[in-house]
Amino acid sequence: MAALSGDFTDLTALVYDTEGNYLISTFIVSHDKEARHVVLDKMPEGINANENCKLIVLTSPTPCEFLGKAKKTGGNFFIALFQGQEKETRVAPRYSISNPALITAVLVDGEVHRIQTPIKITLVNISASGLRFRAPYYSFDVGDDFHLDMMIGQTPKKATIRVVNAVDNEPESSDYGCRFLLIQ
Repeated sequence: MAALSGDFTDLTALVYDTEGNYLISTFIVSHDKEARHVVLDKMPEGINANENCKLIVLTSPTPCEFLGKAKKTGGNFFIALFQGQEKETRVAPRYSISNPALITAVLVDGEVHRIQTPIKITLVNISASGLRFRAPYYSFDVGDDFHLDMMIGQTPKKATIRVVNAVDNEPESSDYGCRFLLIQ
């Protein structure tokens, strides 16, 4: 798994408690591959030393998910990484997130077609393999590919996603499950 052997320094990390509750979006200040830990720019409130947590590192082309333990040495907080894997299956745990995002382009037969007025959507949840969004008044089909601009905490991210399922919630909106094809 190439992404696991790479350096996570300067990448965005999403931290969740073991129940899947979103805690914080932060940057990885340093990554010690041999010691298997990352030092974060900020530690989430509510996480104590030696408490388990979950971490999604926004690696490209797909994110990686880790179980970890919050540690404190001297004045530094870090997360010791227990296990990690690239997630490309539907069994990836989903974590709630409620962020606005924009669909900026549609891909048709590999060609990018920019949307003059980007479509405003709301992210519903995110996992290591993809995300779910809610879109009012629009209809997307399974297999549609999009370019998406989103904010994860204070960090702007761009992703290419593919719709893998759709669920109508009410007359004015639908939820769309998507798989990450690329995230930057």
